[in-house]
Amino acid sequence: MKRVAIITAFTLLSIMIGLGQMAQKEKGGTVKSAPVYDFTMKTIDGADKSLGDYKGKVFLIVNVASFCGYTPQYKELEAVYEQYRSKGFSIAAFPANNFGSQEPGTNAEIKEFCTTKFNVAFDMYAKISVKGDDQHPLYQYLTKDSPFKDEIGWNFTKFLVDKDGNIVARFPSKVSPMSPEVTKKIEELLKY
Repeated sequence: MKRVAIITAFTLLSIMIGLGQMAQKEKGGTVKSAPVYDFTMKTIDGADKSLGDYKGKVFLIVNVASFCGYTPQYKELEAVYEQYRSKGFSIAAFPANNFGSQEPGTNAEIKEFCTTKFNVAFDMYAKISVKGDDQHPLYQYLTKDSPFKDEIGWNFTKFLVDKDGNIVARFPSKVSPMSPEVTKKIEELLKY
């Protein structure tokens, strides 16, 4: 008897939610996108690109630097990108000069370095600040409003975003993009 009551209550709740969504659509309402999709960023070539372009994809947001002990992770990032991109995976890399002045170059110099030394084909963005008084609003969101609130500690901090724009994991600099910890989570998210 309790089971029937629970199933009936669940069914009624589902119907009410569905009717509410239909009424919202009839009034011209829209469902708000995930906050990460609300950001429009400059690419490394200076064009505007909405992070909303990643809707329906799993992607990694990572702050990068050219002269860091973790810089060889560019090769690993490219390998992960090549392995999963045909399945709907991407990478959004943001050069930053916040740690030990390890990214002093211009956007053109950074692009040249990444393409010639590591054959980077994933999305590179213009240099931004990921911490401090001039912290970019995207990183303000990632470090203050996302489920993984904490300051960026160093270059190559990675945030994993699901197909709906939710930040679902954060990996510190020392965690390789090729580690099972990262690739297993990417594979899980790509299945849904």
